Amino acid sequence: MKIITTLSEMQSRAEALIKEGKAIGFVPTMGFLHEGHLSLMRTARAQNDIVIASIFVNPTQFGPNEDLARYPRDAEGDRKKCESAGVDYLFMPEAREMYPGKSTVFVLVEGISDMLEGSIRPGHFKGVATVVAKLFHLVKPHKAYFGQKDYQQCAVIKRMVQELNLDVKVVVLPTVREADGLAMSSRNSYLNVEERKVAAVIHRALTTAERLVRSGAKNPAQLKSAIREVLAEVRGIMIDYIEIADPETLAPREGAGTPVVLLVAVRIGQTRLIDNLLVL
Repeated sequence: MKIITTLSEMQSRAEALIKEGKAIGFVPTMGFLHEGHLSLMRTARAQNDIVIASIFVNPTQFGPNEDLARYPRDAEGDRKKCESAGVDYLFMPEAREMYPGKSTVFVLVEGISDMLEGSIRPGHFKGVATVVAKLFHLVKPHKAYFGQKDYQQCAVIKRMVQELNLDVKVVVLPTVREADGLAMSSRNSYLNVEERKVAAVIHRALTTAERLVRSGAKNPAQLKSAIREVLAEVRGIMIDYIEIADPETLAPREGAGTPVVLLVAVRIGQTRLIDNLLVL
């Protein structure tokens, strides 16, 4: 596995690979890798000639009071995990390399970026869309792999790719979970032992609503109430939002049925966690 740290080398290497006729699979990450990331890399390995992963904690998607400074990092451990997953090139630029001066150009995906996470974290998806667009131009992938855990992020990126006619296929893979159902996330490392036990209720709440949908429930208010009731069974959890939404637009559903996506965001102590279930 070769490590690349500059934009010019990444772009020239990608151009050379394309001239050689290689199919490039790309897994963009912010590091502190877990099994969810590695499952994306292994799928990319099975479907492409070349696998490129990136590790970049993108400052433009963090708000002024968010956790950029304390976001977990493990560069050496991440390098070993990437290599074990079959990554050919690991792109690890510094922030000053990605943003050498004051940025004046951004990618804004209107509408879908403004709700849910976007309403709580203003500017977040502008930072996400901009950095992913930059990475796509640098890496030039044929396929790019993302996890369903960040459902709204995936929807924003798919919309960006569609409307900007970017020549990349966005592949969204199922959320990888711990044994008790908690969605794997780098931010899980913030949880203490008691908070970690509490966090298992998130998936239990979502699966409760999923069962109601599959049994014929169509009232979004009923589904939200069911999720809220399960979350209320434990202490120390604060709800940011519960939404029953259209899987494509993320607009709130007036009548549920299927397909539908169930989305929640909660705070446990100082840690904010999101999760979802797509019911088809």
